[in-house]
Amino acid sequence: MILNYIWIAFFFIAFVVALARLCIGGDTAVFTDIINASFASAKTGFEVSLGLTGILSLWLGIMKIGEKGGIIQTFARWATPVFSKLFPGLPPNHPVTGSMFMNFSANLLGLDNAATPMGLKAMQQLQELNNVDKNSASDAMIMFLCINASGLTLIPISIMVYRAQMGAANPSDVFLPIMLATFTSTLVAILAVCIKQRINIFQKSLLLFFLGMFAFIGGVIWLFNSMDQKNVSLYSTLFANTLLFTIICGFIYSGIRKKINVYNTFIEGAKEGFKTAVTIIPYLIAILVAIGVFRASGAMDFIIDGIRMGFNALGFDTRFVEGLPTILMKPLSGSGARGMMLDAMNTYGADSFVGHLASIAQGSSDTTFYVVALYYGSVGIRNTRYTVTCSLLADLAGAIAAIIMAYVFFG
Repeated sequence: MILNYIWIAFFFIAFVVALARLCIGGDTAVFTDIINASFASAKTGFEVSLGLTGILSLWLGIMKIGEKGGIIQTFARWATPVFSKLFPGLPPNHPVTGSMFMNFSANLLGLDNAATPMGLKAMQQLQELNNVDKNSASDAMIMFLCINASGLTLIPISIMVYRAQMGAANPSDVFLPIMLATFTSTLVAILAVCIKQRINIFQKSLLLFFLGMFAFIGGVIWLFNSMDQKNVSLYSTLFANTLLFTIICGFIYSGIRKKINVYNTFIEGAKEGFKTAVTIIPYLIAILVAIGVFRASGAMDFIIDGIRMGFNALGFDTRFVEGLPTILMKPLSGSGARGMMLDAMNTYGADSFVGHLASIAQGSSDTTFYVVALYYGSVGIRNTRYTVTCSLLADLAGAIAAIIMAYVFFG
């Protein structure tokens, strides 16, 4: 519903601005520019979707091997000390723990579409355990939703693919910046919910978890901030590619060890990836056309110029302003923010500061209103309590972190 209103608003505002430019400014080419932009955006959306088909098939196939090979279950056991503290109301060894971990794992790998079915399954199981009020979100649901809305992306596969499609020299150079930004967002989400639910964050396992995240984020920022720009790009790309290939080999090895048919298992998962990629084609074209029309009308420039003037007056560097459309759209619409990111890379270049910032912002958090509506709607939850508040706070933290990371790594 939100995306419907946003889509209509893009066209309505574009028409009003274009009409004003024609009647007041005498710009007779504005409507021609809008139509050309709509055709070009539709073509871009289709081409990007086709490029995404292969990578989604690859990673869903690898994920299926990891699932049947038992490596996901191993990760779940490792996470038990933290899970038992973050979700204190859940029965020990309940199947919902496995569903939540699979959802988190898919998000960590940047496989948003794979994470959704697992998340819906987890939400159904959480609703079964919700014995207080079936119309209100339980504490465990709120923690689960806020962690999801924070992004929780370790390997932003789709973003790197989009960057490759848009001609980036090193598509994975945003790997570490995104990881740091989304860790910040997730940390804020967890802390906010813990404070609201009066979960003792000074428990040993949670304290070690939080301190470890702080130390990791701070250490990586310090390390890369002390390097020159050339070495930052070199080492972040090397680390990203090494980790990606290690994960692929590790999942395959887990399948071999379990004596499963690795090839057939991969094909089974890859088929799901192909279906997912084909499904998003109309959605991506729809939002890219709306954005292309909106930008061609001059409406986006009008908004951005106003914000830039405000920050200029305050004496701030304003290069980040061009990346604000992606940041502002992210809590409202995942496909909308993705469209803004692609539009930013198409307009300024994938390797520009704005292109990098838009990519980092896209991976720094998830789509709060979409996640809340989808997950709670699937189990009939009407009273979301403080879910949106905590999630938007995490979104804000992720946006600020994304801007900082863009300056640290690509400034």
